[in-house]
Amino acid sequence: QKLHWEEKPFKCPECGKGFKGHSRLLTHLKVHTREKVFVCAECGKSFSRKANLVVHQRVHTGERPYKCKECEKTFSRASSLLAHHKTH
Repeated sequence: QKLHWEEKPFKCPECGKGFKGHSRLLTHLKVHTREKVFVCAECGKSFSRKANLVVHQRVHTGERPYKCKECEKTFSRASSLLAHHKTH
């Protein structure tokens, strides 16, 4: 049985946020338990979400994948690029 794309039957008992899959709910629950299983091999800082670790690792690698089309300035985070766009 397939789920409708908008259905999120797996609800977080802490905050009520819904998820499409059980594994996504389990990942989310770490936010509430403050469990941080993703550890930076470079500095030891830990994160509850893998995506946050990936963004953090750019501090060490110098990767800046987001580029302003108007002035060519680069950023390590998409949110920084969006904030920068407001300066043009």
